[in-house]
Amino acid sequence: MAVLTIRDALNQALREELIRDENVFIMGEEVAEYDGAYKVTRGLWKEFGDKRVVDTPITELGFTGLGVGAAMAGLRPVIEFMTFNFSILASDQIINHAAKMLYMSGGEFKVPIVFRGPNGSAYQVSSQHSQALEAMYANFPGLKVVMPSTAADAKGLLKSSIRDDNPVIFMEQERMYGMKSEVPEDEDFTIPLGVADVKREGTDCTIVARSMTVPMALEAAEKVQKEFDVSVEVIDPRTIKPLDIDTIIASIMKTNRLVIAEESHSFASVGAEIAYQVMDHAFDHLDAPIKRVSTVEAPMPYAKNLEAAALPSVDKIIAAVKEVCYL
Repeated sequence: MAVLTIRDALNQALREELIRDENVFIMGEEVAEYDGAYKVTRGLWKEFGDKRVVDTPITELGFTGLGVGAAMAGLRPVIEFMTFNFSILASDQIINHAAKMLYMSGGEFKVPIVFRGPNGSAYQVSSQHSQALEAMYANFPGLKVVMPSTAADAKGLLKSSIRDDNPVIFMEQERMYGMKSEVPEDEDFTIPLGVADVKREGTDCTIVARSMTVPMALEAAEKVQKEFDVSVEVIDPRTIKPLDIDTIIASIMKTNRLVIAEESHSFASVGAEIAYQVMDHAFDHLDAPIKRVSTVEAPMPYAKNLEAAALPSVDKIIAAVKEVCYL
């Protein structure tokens, strides 16, 4: 096992897929000569050249449309958004074209394309650059939505996303790029889409967390175990759509309690969907109401203290666990 940052794991996945398949290419703002805004594409332009790693103007709608057309013609584009907040400008191409083309063409046109980049909050980038947009994209049939939380997941899931014949929204977290974990030293290492991962086994309460809230949930679980002797299971869906609800339900049937931790706003969120599906499939197994920990219902503040107050935290997750466990 190698120990890599999430940034380097993503870089490794991109490099290996560029070598493996000549139809793969990367396109986006500053991905080439500048090595990427977050250095995820570091060194790839020098190794593969202008036709495989393509710098674009600041025209999200334009280069996203070019990518969709390239995918329809048989290539496998990886489109980088400097932040998924900017993908809003390209949402017509993503939602009305990439997501629908297979259906509207009667199966004639596949769209094997990955849209990737940082999603959610960064550090003091304020309201227009701190939005968690996974629920918006998950709402549209035809799109797969992926959110890794470890270096191994980042590499394995990105490679599977690039090989998938459907459009994939691949959402990273800027705050997590520098986090390190073990990654298998296998150039063909992949993780199938649609399979959740139990990050921590437990018997008394389940936390379903994704992306940035996974390390928070794991820390909260350790603290609750030490202070209250409560055993907490932590599940990371990894793929938001398709959602592996079976793994979540199996955990609920064991622990009988659920806390959902997410960075997005709570209204119409992925957490709301998970809560409904748990109620629908496992209501009789719940011994307490489901609790959710989300970002407050307000645009993200710029001030550091207000930003911290708005976001999920370890303490907020612990409070939710204590509530469902009646501690």
